[in-house]
Amino acid sequence: MPTDQTREGMTTPSSKPAETILLVDDDREVLSLAADILRAAGYVVLSTRDPHEALRIARSRAEPLHLLLTDIVMPLMSGRQLAEELRGIQADVKVLFMSAYSIETVEDYLILLAPGEPFVVKPFTMAELKSKVRAALVYRSPFSRPRVSRDEHDHD
Repeated sequence: MPTDQTREGMTTPSSKPAETILLVDDDREVLSLAADILRAAGYVVLSTRDPHEALRIARSRAEPLHLLLTDIVMPLMSGRQLAEELRGIQADVKVLFMSAYSIETVEDYLILLAPGEPFVVKPFTMAELKSKVRAALVYRSPFSRPRVSRDEHDHD
């Protein structure tokens, strides 16, 4: 007889999110911890320590990536640069930046966040990471414009 082994904070198979997250962090332990938390929450997680590999992953996928969760300050490429390049591959991908640095220090690197843009500070708890990921998936930039379909554009 099946038993319900769902615990508080865990999701049942029917309530699991279907989103795919591309996770990039040069710190092996952070990468592993974040991937474990997100997989346990039901997300599909593709993870790498190399931003160039992240771009290769994005180019090779037919399915959409829903979220890029990336460290901002990395040795090979900044998280902001990675996000910009990834949006050239998949324009609709949402982005959640994370850093062990404060927002002020991150802005010293000339990486400015839009007002209300989700940001997660490391170290984070499981609840914080899951909450910030959910917020990032529903976040709409104040600078984004409604999309115009080709038909509407062609009749201008």
